[in-house]
Amino acid sequence: MQYKAVIFDLDGTLVDSLADLSDSVNLMLESYGFPTHEMEQYRYFVGNGSKKLMERTLPRDKAASAEFVEEALVKYKAIYKERLLEKTRPYNGVRELLAELKSRGIPLAVCTNKHNDAALTIVKILFAPGTFEEVLGDRPGFPKKPNPATPLEIASHLGVKPDEVAYLGDTSVDMETAVHAGFLPVGVLWGFRPEKELIESGAKILLKKPSELLEKVDIDACSV
Repeated sequence: MQYKAVIFDLDGTLVDSLADLSDSVNLMLESYGFPTHEMEQYRYFVGNGSKKLMERTLPRDKAASAEFVEEALVKYKAIYKERLLEKTRPYNGVRELLAELKSRGIPLAVCTNKHNDAALTIVKILFAPGTFEEVLGDRPGFPKKPNPATPLEIASHLGVKPDEVAYLGDTSVDMETAVHAGFLPVGVLWGFRPEKELIESGAKILLKKPSELLEKVDIDACSV
């Protein structure tokens, strides 16, 4: 099968953002006098959007209060906005892969559950202008992954059919998204979650490094 477009998850796929995410949430927690968490725990806290991140990291009684979760979310976003690029960097080999795909005329996009403003800022600063045709994060009124609505919207904008899209991600949410959308689910092993999770949630291809995408998946834009 030949694929004509590639859609990427952001955190744990294109960029290693775990330190900035964990630092920001921990600062929010400290501001309330709540217990904080080790950075490694955040590998499983992130992936389902910022609101779910609050619910997973706040003390149980506070996480049960929708009003408090919203208050904490506002505080977290303000903190994260000031430090979202302190330690966050693209993974080794990612920029080179993107450059090669662009040189082949492959349309690229980002679909993430990170709140949209933060996603746009990270992509704008860390990647060359024009790298991605579209970048969509969590937006009010739109369902989060693994609901396929947003990635299918992106595929439509790119002018490709679902079965012509390779979708790269590092979590079960990403693999389930790809399966639901009818994309090729490609799991990356340099991200936040283990190989077993990716396989169990539907990964058809596994990559140990970014350059393997070009070796394992037939990607050609000639008929886009």
